[in-house]
Amino acid sequence: MESPLHRFKAEFFKALGHPVRLAILDALREGEMSVGRLAEELGLEQPSISQQLSVLRQRGFVETRKEGTSIYYRTADPKVYAFLDLGRAIFERQLKTQSDLLSELQESSPQS
Repeated sequence: MESPLHRFKAEFFKALGHPVRLAILDALREGEMSVGRLAEELGLEQPSISQQLSVLRQRGFVETRKEGTSIYYRTADPKVYAFLDLGRAIFERQLKTQSDLLSELQESSPQS
């Protein structure tokens, strides 16, 4: 059974499921930026950045502001960073657990 809420959540996570999109959101923590500035900041080509910004904009993660011929992107809802920070904390905890397990395995293995 697929509910509208589950569909929304799936699309939400799908939009965040690309490393470049996550890098863009992290870069925008500092404030709004143009595509050119984001490309420079992330070391990627402008078409790639534009493509990923389009997805983020369609999903409501970023907003734009036009100034002359330049378009500036900013985070639509700063609360997304609480979500991303929580994801990072979970990831760090999982890495620590795996590191602890590896240490236990190394300590218990017979020395050659």
